[in-house]
Amino acid sequence: MTYKLLTYQDRSGPRSGILVGTTVHDAAKVLGQPAYASVRAILDDWQAASANLAKAAEGNLTDGIALAGLELLPPVRYPGAIYCAGANYRDHVDNMARRLNIPPEPDPHELGLSPWHFIKSSWCAVGDNAKVELASDFLDWEAELAVVMGRVARNVPLDKVFDYVAGYTIGNDLSARDRTQREAVPIASPFRYDWIGQKNFDGACPLGPWIVPTSAIRDPQNLTIHTYVNDVVKQDSNTSKMLFSIAEQIAHLSSRITLHPGDVILTGTPAGVGAETGERLAKGDRVRIEIENIGKLVTDIV
Repeated sequence: MTYKLLTYQDRSGPRSGILVGTTVHDAAKVLGQPAYASVRAILDDWQAASANLAKAAEGNLTDGIALAGLELLPPVRYPGAIYCAGANYRDHVDNMARRLNIPPEPDPHELGLSPWHFIKSSWCAVGDNAKVELASDFLDWEAELAVVMGRVARNVPLDKVFDYVAGYTIGNDLSARDRTQREAVPIASPFRYDWIGQKNFDGACPLGPWIVPTSAIRDPQNLTIHTYVNDVVKQDSNTSKMLFSIAEQIAHLSSRITLHPGDVILTGTPAGVGAETGERLAKGDRVRIEIENIGKLVTDIV
């Protein structure tokens, strides 16, 4: 039986858990490793821990807690880094070109370009069913497949990338669109854009609800991805529409900086974000993101 790895709030504090079916089991107790009380510690020892987790999930686990009613925290508390791919879905890039009344951009491979990423602070991460304060006049949603690293990775070749990946979760790259540009700075200035203001604020990166190990996802480049705002579908796409694949992104990032266990890579968002139409989130809205074979991530705007 497959398992999922998560972090939940216990009476004693955050704990790592193994979800089997609808029951959560304390990972440190199941594996007899007190250091495994955090998911970060498990990921630091992923090669050994993953085999033991799979074996435990096949056994007769006892003393579990029902998933229903548990407070789930970000699966990784806190990621060493959160790397976010920009402009990485064909359908989204085409919609933005129409919105800006510019010609469609060619495939970046044809231009000799590499994947492009920015960074969110790990302190932006919140878990499933989190309440995020509406601290922007133009708050936007961005559903993303999130990759969680399980090994130290530096200059990884394309055909070896997935040896370094622990699993997958769901991310919402919440964006404060009204903070994108510093209006008092000239348009032509390279200092006009404010990536910190737009992408980093409290609650800007909902993650979860859990990590699904790579062994349980046959093809991460063929997963349906949907976003609903108040049960109305906004994004309806598939990870096959990425411009740069997961493997290309990780290989490129690892050529620039060493990736570490617990690092999270958000792989881009498909068409249907508010920036394409001018639609924005409001107080009381509920955002639900669903990715095939992973689950759903819910965020309430308050």
